[in-house]
Amino acid sequence: MFEYITGQIEFIGPEYVVVDHNGIGYQIFTPNPYVFHKSSEPIRIYTYQYVREDILALYGFKSRQERSLFIKLLNVSGIGPKGGLAILAAGQTEQVVQAIENEDEKFLVKFPGVGKKTARQMILDLKGKLGEVLTDTAPDLFSDSAVFDTKSASTSAELDDALEALKALGYAEREVARVVPELLKEALSTDQYIKKALQLLLNGKR
Repeated sequence: MFEYITGQIEFIGPEYVVVDHNGIGYQIFTPNPYVFHKSSEPIRIYTYQYVREDILALYGFKSRQERSLFIKLLNVSGIGPKGGLAILAAGQTEQVVQAIENEDEKFLVKFPGVGKKTARQMILDLKGKLGEVLTDTAPDLFSDSAVFDTKSASTSAELDDALEALKALGYAEREVARVVPELLKEALSTDQYIKKALQLLLNGKR
């Protein structure tokens, strides 16, 4: 099991990043690849190696807390790696934990791929078992200053990348289309577009 990988980001796509470590490129699937930025400075990604008969993949996270929640989600019937990443994409681990602890099914079913049955299963399987997720106080090595390019100007290409990332997370094209008018009101980075779109989708604002 890899605890983490430290290296330079060489590629950023809608579903994964490629990290160069000592000349080896690691394909790492993450909740939101666009929180990362290509840089000559090495960064650290906490990883989880997922092994099944038909798949061998690395999943990466900005903190140990996020990874812990992902692993917990994989233990829920009906949630696979893609579903787990979609739930974590909003980047608010505490919010997901709170929804489970409060048995807030209405909040949980707003995630792509999560219906009432899966939401109820999440609550049954995880309620009262997520304390370690929030008590893990390991420092977050992914400060915004390390992964954002604050000098780059937002363009329509960044919005296009954000929309592709949302589709990769499992949101239907019609759902994505409904939040586009709100997104067009601001000039944001790709990551900021994704975060705003997720907030709109989760809050039910169209």
